[in-house]
Amino acid sequence: MAAVQLSGIFKRYGDTQVVHGIDLHIDDGEFVVLVGPSGCGKSTLMRMVAGLEEISGGELTIGGTRANALAPQQRNVSMVFQSYALYPHLSVYDNIAFGPRIRKESASNFKPRIEAAAKMLNLSGYLDRLPRALSGGQRQRVAMGRAVVREPSLFLFDEPLSNLDAKLRVQMRTEIKALHQRLKNTVIYVTHDQIEAMTMADRIVVMNAGRIEQIGRPLELYDRPDNLFVASFLGSPSMNFAEGEVVAGDGGLALLLADGLRIALTGTPASQTLQPGAKVTLGVRPEHIETGAAQDGMPMTIDVVEPTGAETHLYGKIGGNPWCVTSRERASVEPGQRVSLRLPAEHRHLFDTGSGRRLA
Repeated sequence: MAAVQLSGIFKRYGDTQVVHGIDLHIDDGEFVVLVGPSGCGKSTLMRMVAGLEEISGGELTIGGTRANALAPQQRNVSMVFQSYALYPHLSVYDNIAFGPRIRKESASNFKPRIEAAAKMLNLSGYLDRLPRALSGGQRQRVAMGRAVVREPSLFLFDEPLSNLDAKLRVQMRTEIKALHQRLKNTVIYVTHDQIEAMTMADRIVVMNAGRIEQIGRPLELYDRPDNLFVASFLGSPSMNFAEGEVVAGDGGLALLLADGLRIALTGTPASQTLQPGAKVTLGVRPEHIETGAAQDGMPMTIDVVEPTGAETHLYGKIGGNPWCVTSRERASVEPGQRVSLRLPAEHRHLFDTGSGRRLA
């Protein structure tokens, strides 16, 4: 196992810089997820850690050893790819044994490791099969078994579940997390799926445009996002937003939206720092909104109703922006119906509209 330190890491292709000065420390045995939209630089960053991309600048250490100039095979890392990267003409056993054989290990040395990995990953009954005779989830387990047998100090997962269907993704999430809990290795996991990040990570690193937006434990980022990007990226359905201008009134400060609707800011965290005229964006997560028939709440006309069984999603517009309300009950609401929304003060988030930063 090994701690990983990235100090001022950047990547440049010609005159184009795609990763900008990444500073990140990953503890020994920690499961860290790099998450962000496609093209944000997360896979490029992982490939620099693996040695598959040259580091343009900065310093990388793995287990206390400077790794910038080390070849991939010298870094003692194993990488699991999105595409499985299995040899179609080799059996499951031979695919897993490929690495040890290339390193000229004796069969007596690696065979017990392969059998242990196969048992751990529920592959013992499939060792004689070819990859084409396996399901997608089983092929991904073979790729994981090949990584486990190498006994690396660092596991790298590059969007390993992207090719699986929804049910298999849930199953494999659990299996990867259980594998980490058994082996206690350091893991860097790349995904664009924020549900994977929330459910698997010890810490999440949210990236955007080659930069780190925020680092923290999943619920810390969910409950207290640093900026509008993180607030909108984490959560499904995502956080609702309403832009407006702070105005003074008899009842105190309020947020005046473009359609003339006013939202009172009394009791909202950070509202005491506001001044009339400030451009502010209010954020509220769908599950924190209360609905009722009272006329003193914020009105919204329902456009779409999505029942999921466990909960119901109600979609409409506030201040010209699309909003979603999540009800834990099976709401008897129809499209076109008008509902009243209450936004509990303790669950409101305020952001500076210009910079996108959270108001503290």
